[in-house]
Amino acid sequence: MIETILQKGTFTREDLIELLNAEGEERQLLLRRAAEVKEAEVGNVVYLRGLIEFSNRCAKNCLYCGIRYDNKSVHRYSVSDEEILEAAKYAYGQRFGSIVLQSGEIVSPVFTEHVERLLQEIKKLSDGELGITLSCGEQSEETYRRWFKAGAHRYLLRIESSTPELYAKIHPNDENHSYQHRVDCLMLLNKIGYQVGTGVMVGLPFQTVEHLANDLLFMRDLDIDMCGMGPYIEHQETPLYAYKETLWPLQKRFDMTQNMVAILRIMMKDINIAATTALQAIDKLGREKVIRTGANIIMPNITPGIYRNDYKLYENKPCTDENADDCTRCIEVRVKLADNEVGFAEWGDSKHYKKKKRK
Repeated sequence: MIETILQKGTFTREDLIELLNAEGEERQLLLRRAAEVKEAEVGNVVYLRGLIEFSNRCAKNCLYCGIRYDNKSVHRYSVSDEEILEAAKYAYGQRFGSIVLQSGEIVSPVFTEHVERLLQEIKKLSDGELGITLSCGEQSEETYRRWFKAGAHRYLLRIESSTPELYAKIHPNDENHSYQHRVDCLMLLNKIGYQVGTGVMVGLPFQTVEHLANDLLFMRDLDIDMCGMGPYIEHQETPLYAYKETLWPLQKRFDMTQNMVAILRIMMKDINIAATTALQAIDKLGREKVIRTGANIIMPNITPGIYRNDYKLYENKPCTDENADDCTRCIEVRVKLADNEVGFAEWGDSKHYKKKKRK
């Protein structure tokens, strides 16, 4: 059955459920097909995005997140501008094509101006050569436009679940956590001209395989340019931790995430897909395995070391005790282990985005 489905040009929801549930040799068929599509469409090249987690201050209260507003045990921090620019210089000197500026979700004129100024400074110090992705949550159209004009050209805003009923179960029921507003922000980003990325967590409480099939269809219908998704790993200082005993085993969460990446690669052949750090929290070779079967982006953490352990969205986050050099060397080795090569000094823009722009 899996072989028959893989021969189709378009998958139905029922097809996706079958593929997600594939086991044994049928699952290996799926993973091999994804590897073939990746090699043919985007090549065996992995592009680097130096990750700078520049603040863990957040106005949101998502029920799964370790840096949620109501978690008073978090040591809050904001990396200084000088440290952020030093990290960007490091990425530029190491021939990373791009960086990611990621933070908690804050909406304020001061925050907008701060990020805008950082973007301008990073463009200046790299002679415009560093690509910049932002992941700073829901903002106004004016803010998104200001940041785009200042130099950001990619934006990651994860939906976490595209099923409104499940979204409501993993977020507080208030106006600050609106499913529709998040979708509207994704649409705004696309309208402005960003390369738009989203993603989901795999293995959430209350989540079913049918929900994951919905997520794949959502990303296809939204016509995204890039995706970052990983296994849900619980954090003991969050409300969802109460459902710990109901979760899929860690190995199933890993395998289902790998299936999601593989299927998305087959469905959306030329988008960028990240091998996320959470994979490595379950399997030491997690990112390599997912690179082999669909992913083509990896994000070395270049946040100054003293802050890393405080940007803890989930428990057992790997690499918090490493410095930027350790992380960079490790990434190169991992990419080679996955029989891929690093695309140094390249933005590695989404081929899907480029095709859309030409239409």
